[in-house]
Amino acid sequence: MNYIQEENTNLAKICGLISKEPKFSHQVENENFFEFEVEVERLSKIKDVIPVTISERTLVGKSLKIGDFVEILGEYRSYNKLFNEKSKLMLHLFAKELSMSEGEFVNEVKLVGFVCKEPVYRKTPFDREICDVLLAINRPNYHKSDYVPCIMWGRNARFMSNQKIGCKVEIVGRIQSRQYLKTNEKGEEESKVAYEVSCQRIGLLSNVSNVVESKDETKIV
Repeated sequence: MNYIQEENTNLAKICGLISKEPKFSHQVENENFFEFEVEVERLSKIKDVIPVTISERTLVGKSLKIGDFVEILGEYRSYNKLFNEKSKLMLHLFAKELSMSEGEFVNEVKLVGFVCKEPVYRKTPFDREICDVLLAINRPNYHKSDYVPCIMWGRNARFMSNQKIGCKVEIVGRIQSRQYLKTNEKGEEESKVAYEVSCQRIGLLSNVSNVVESKDETKIV
């Protein structure tokens, strides 16, 4: 991944097909932002559908439509959104660069952050090892952090299951979308989509950090 440099803590690159055209999302200080979706096919032919947010300034001179093949460089970010008075963590790729492209599907992300919840280790019915980790990635210029769910497999799952809150890690993987069924308050099953980073490589950078816990979130300082 040539785009990813060692000094950066949140970098992503995807190449894929636009599956939902840009629509207005919100405005910040008179700058308009739009949301759309990009479909990236894995080697297994399973398709990850990735939400993308982009500034009108990055879109200047570009007219995007369904089926266009694009290359996007940016950061994998999070924010909280209220649904029925409940806060839900939303994940999206914030596009810093976008270009029309052709060629192979690409889905790569590198994150350097801190474990901010106890890792959850489990096994599938087929005895496959999995570990869920919530990573906090500091965004210094904005004095906030992005919280990204990550999933590890096999020996990486065993390794992360022994790590503690506050340890600093570097992961390389891909952005993954996954459908699942959830029972709502009425007892009805609803189809939901979960987003996470499926990790391929993990490096432990430090097992010591200053962690401040609050009612709403965990901050790394």
